[in-house]
Amino acid sequence: MSQDTMAALSTIEAERFRLRPVRRSDAGLLSLYSGDERVARFTRTIPHPLPPGATEAFIARAQDPKRSEDVWVMDGADHGLSEVLGVIALDRMDRNQSEIGYWVAPAFWNTGIASEAVTALIAANPQGAETIFAEVFQDNPGSARVLTNAGFDYIGDAEAWSVARGAKVATWTYLRRLG
Repeated sequence: MSQDTMAALSTIEAERFRLRPVRRSDAGLLSLYSGDERVARFTRTIPHPLPPGATEAFIARAQDPKRSEDVWVMDGADHGLSEVLGVIALDRMDRNQSEIGYWVAPAFWNTGIASEAVTALIAANPQGAETIFAEVFQDNPGSARVLTNAGFDYIGDAEAWSVARGAKVATWTYLRRLG
């Protein structure tokens, strides 16, 4: 991927880290953290165990100029933290809507990293969304608190497939209107 294409995805500053485009050099830490069952089981798409090549395929999708999802790494290196704290993404939907998703490495759980990332991404609103949706598994109340603290409103229950669990899992759905 050319540097011009990478530049199209802006870096977003947060207080303790920055959100930046995914790099190939992130593969090791991304594999380490996303390969952790505690992370994978709270996502829809990360398999557990993580198969060979999964991280590299994720990076390639994140760097694809034709992607529908913009992905940022939470990078704390400039603030004395890990170069990869987690990942946050916005998936483009129709009608000026996006869906936000994120995960944080277990070592940084309960430190406010997810809340800071969600708040920074919403403030930047890089896709110009009018509405941002989110869903969390109902057995992940910490992630639900992140959303409500960031101004999301609960709109209902649903269910989603979790690759890591190999099952449908009950979810809570949220939205936040911008502007």
